[in-house]
Amino acid sequence: MSELRNALENYVAVRRSLGFELRLPASLLHRFVTFAEAEGAQHITTDLAFRWAKQPCDALPSTWAWRLGVVRRFAVWQTANDPRTEVPPNGLLPHRYRRKPPHIYTNDEIEALMKAAARLHSSTGLRAHTYSTLFGLLVVTGMRINEALNLNREDVDLGAGILSIRRTKFGKSRLVPVHVSSQQALKSYAETRDRLLPSASPVAFFVSERGTRITEYSARYTFAKLSQQIGLRDAAKGHGRGPRLHDMRHRFAARTLVNWYRAGLDVEREIPKLATYMGHVHVSDTYWYLEAVPEILQLATERVVAGRKEAGS
Repeated sequence: MSELRNALENYVAVRRSLGFELRLPASLLHRFVTFAEAEGAQHITTDLAFRWAKQPCDALPSTWAWRLGVVRRFAVWQTANDPRTEVPPNGLLPHRYRRKPPHIYTNDEIEALMKAAARLHSSTGLRAHTYSTLFGLLVVTGMRINEALNLNREDVDLGAGILSIRRTKFGKSRLVPVHVSSQQALKSYAETRDRLLPSASPVAFFVSERGTRITEYSARYTFAKLSQQIGLRDAAKGHGRGPRLHDMRHRFAARTLVNWYRAGLDVEREIPKLATYMGHVHVSDTYWYLEAVPEILQLATERVVAGRKEAGS
């Protein structure tokens, strides 16, 4: 093991001991170290980090900046162990973060995706059941993909219809109640899983063909390929570009707010409930949808105008 790779293992171990999951950053840093080893580098340099960060060459500037930022944080830590380490300066790959407008899936798009997932072939016959159930759960709960994949069997109360989310983005746990139809779908999947793959992991709820917990990469890759098949994503190369798994979360939030407005509910009072259900740390993250989704903004505007008319009458 090279000195740089050994340093990376220590860095990841220390960060995780402090409560950071580092799922994607750790994966990226392993790729960076592999790149450095192929270059014959013994330590981090600004040039090395810069050249690696700008791969792939057709990625968005925000992706380059993010990749460089991941290496920069590792380099800052590594300076204490190796004085030869160069820390890439701030602003080397400038990019102003702009939150990406959400794609609000239509019912037809969701239906097409679910049908495509149900047609997935596999050696055991489980894969289609796994992904159709997984994607369906994301649609009806607005959960983050890693939250769904981290579900253990004990976290899914099939009797009460309650999901225990223990490993969230911000380290907070919450309970997510699901509709009886979702409860039945989860029960059906569990029975199918146990029948087709009795030797599967006794811990993970969603499992792969090998009986192990599904990785986030596998879920995103499968989603991307299915999206290409049904025309949601450009199939030119790789995973393509277009709607993301995370946009299912946006759809859930947007549809909930639209339904509340149409039902005449006091959305200002209800929004904290939605924020809690979705695991938002700040209610401002939920308010974002009021401006990000045109239909919601229009409904909110109509509500304000109507209120003013009533006040003036």
